[in-house]
Amino acid sequence: MGLKECGRRLLGFVLLLVAVAAAPVGARTILELDTARQPVQLQDWGDAWIDTTGDTRVESVATDSRIEWAPTRHGTIYPIATGKTLWFRFTIPPAPDAERWYLEIPYPSVNRVTLFTPDSVGQWIPQSAGDTLAVADWPVPHRHPLLPVLVSAEEPRKYLLRVENPHTFSAPLTFVSESHLSRSEQRTSLILGIYFGLAGLAVAVGLLSAVSLRDGSYGFYALSVALMGLAQAAMTGIGGLHLWPHWPAWNDVSSMVLPVLAVGSLLWFFSAVVSLRERSRNLDLLMNILALLSAPVALGIVLVEPSLRFRLMVPYIVMTSTVAAAAVIWAARRGDRYALGLLGGMLPVIIGAAFPLARLWGLIPVNFLTMHGMQVGIAIELPVLLVILMVRSQQRREHNRRIQGMDRIDPATGLINQQVFVERLARMMARSARLKYQSAVLVIDLVNRDHVRRIFGARSAEELPLRVAGRLLAAARDIDGVARLSELRFGMLVEGPLTAEEAASIGPRIVARCLMPFKNKPIEWVAHVRIAQTLAPTERAGAQQVIDRLSALLNNVTPDSKRAVFTLTG
Repeated sequence: MGLKECGRRLLGFVLLLVAVAAAPVGARTILELDTARQPVQLQDWGDAWIDTTGDTRVESVATDSRIEWAPTRHGTIYPIATGKTLWFRFTIPPAPDAERWYLEIPYPSVNRVTLFTPDSVGQWIPQSAGDTLAVADWPVPHRHPLLPVLVSAEEPRKYLLRVENPHTFSAPLTFVSESHLSRSEQRTSLILGIYFGLAGLAVAVGLLSAVSLRDGSYGFYALSVALMGLAQAAMTGIGGLHLWPHWPAWNDVSSMVLPVLAVGSLLWFFSAVVSLRERSRNLDLLMNILALLSAPVALGIVLVEPSLRFRLMVPYIVMTSTVAAAAVIWAARRGDRYALGLLGGMLPVIIGAAFPLARLWGLIPVNFLTMHGMQVGIAIELPVLLVILMVRSQQRREHNRRIQGMDRIDPATGLINQQVFVERLARMMARSARLKYQSAVLVIDLVNRDHVRRIFGARSAEELPLRVAGRLLAAARDIDGVARLSELRFGMLVEGPLTAEEAASIGPRIVARCLMPFKNKPIEWVAHVRIAQTLAPTERAGAQQVIDRLSALLNNVTPDSKRAVFTLTG
């Protein structure tokens, strides 16, 4: 390679370095309103400036060359507060004007945004929206600010946007056409409709169940779901659009007041579900105090200076959520059967709530999770909590039935006790006499429990009578009756008509069934029983007398007797 060739290559390299050095650093993305790619983000096409005085007029912002504008960046968190304003400036290049376009600010809780458009004589025409204004008075009533922009196919158009908010602002500035807006709103309405329909159904079920079942936990469930639904309506803009479109003052504070009240009501619900009052009066008192504290915190949010509201809301929600989770875990460690399910239902909401709280604190920008994270969590939580309540109510009703029936039912086996057995025997004897047929009554003794205790231990000895009860129930028909007369003595009623041979075969069949090996038990682990039986009705004897005679017959059997079935005659 010659000297001339080396010189040419060196010159080319120098020219390349010069071109790179002369190229603009960080070239901006050009704003292009293309209907095929929506929504269109402003990205870094615009400029932003924070006015610390908060009173600079739009004419000065448009002409003052001393303002230090900074390029916009997607996801930037602007640290503004009450008394400060955030300004954006941007130019919309020439674009097809076949459709109407809107500047969309997907942040329902922003206090006020004002879009300034210059007219033909240079005057700036304002359009304002935000939760300090009645939604009905917005240029386009919507869930969040939606401001029309004029697009020209021939010349660019300049705009200024003023943002007022008591805390940080980080919502993206996007442009959407009318057709795209219609399609996206249909999808959003479907999702929100499903959510609020589910919440409304949960409230109705909770109220009806609270009345019909007389269970206060359903009432707390309905209250907390209603408040959570209203809180989500406020946070998503549904409340301002449909529920209180003419109440700007309430629309401004509802997105912070309602979540506080909802969390307070959840404390009552959790305390009721895990029966905290019965477990620890001090912990239950703490939960009640925190729940009642939601009212003064909500009042404080209404009264304090707007930039301080989140400093009341966020600590209260974090503190109460932590205490609630700790109380549920405490109840779970002490054997509450519903606490773990309750904790699992809480988890999606806790995770979902972390995103809007972090956004309020200025840690993350506005995004899908900050807007809809809690909705997703609550949609998962509602059916989980409802199922827990249903299971809890069913088990409580069963428990109450058992308590009410303890004077007639043996609690260990579920068999009828001696009192009921005597009553049923008397009715069976009367029925058999009236219909002129014979039935059978048996008294059954378990005789080898001490042997099982010596060989297999005390636990097996306690289990053996329960196994015998199961065998007797399996041998009985639907019209027969089985009772536990004492710890080791059972009774059985076999409804007729029976022949003498059929009656005589009942005792041996019961003995044989009890001698069958039990599943997962050693072959020696079997039940030895002795049976005394007789036919009913008997002459000139009442029900209790029949049982006494059969019991006496078994009591007189010697312990070493090999005989298992004894028949009482006469």
